[in-house]
Amino acid sequence: MPKNYTKEGQKLPLFGIGPYLIAGITVVNLIVLILTSYIFKIGTLDGIWVWVFRLIGALLFAEGAVVWFIGAVKSDMDNSIADNKLKTDGIYAWVRNPMYSGIWFVIAGMSFMWHNIFSVPMLIIDWLILTIVIKKTEERWLMDLYGNEYAEYIKRVNRFIPWKRK
Repeated sequence: MPKNYTKEGQKLPLFGIGPYLIAGITVVNLIVLILTSYIFKIGTLDGIWVWVFRLIGALLFAEGAVVWFIGAVKSDMDNSIADNKLKTDGIYAWVRNPMYSGIWFVIAGMSFMWHNIFSVPMLIIDWLILTIVIKKTEERWLMDLYGNEYAEYIKRVNRFIPWKRK
C-alpha cells in the first residue's frame, strides 16, 4: 500500500478521506440496489427503459472512468501534494475534484445499468454526501494551506461537474 505522505514537510495526505468516502457511498448504493431489485423487487424498469438506463449508465461510466484516470494517473497530482503546491492546471482547470467526480460518475453509471428507478435519487444523495464531506474536510484543509489562492480557484472551477466557467 502506498504511503499517505511521501516527503518530510508534506502538509496534506495523498489520499485524504477519499477511500473511506467512496467505499461508504459504494456500499450504500449496492445495499439500495440489492434491496430494491432483489429483496423487495420494486423499482426495476422494463421495456425500452431498460435500454435507456443502460445507455445512460454506459455513458456515465465511461465519462467517469476517463475523468478519474486523467485526475488520478495523468495529472501528476501526487507530486503537487508532496510539494505542497495547489494543482490548478490540466483537468484541475475544469474540475476541482476529478477523482471524486470520476468515481461518482462510475457509481452512477453502474447503478443505472441495474435499470432501477431508485438509482436516480441515489445520484442526488451521493452528490450531497460528497459535497458535505468534502466541504467539511478537504476544502477546509486546502483553504487553511493555500488561503486566497484557493479562494480564487474555487470561484473559477466547479467542485464535481467538469466544465469551464466563463
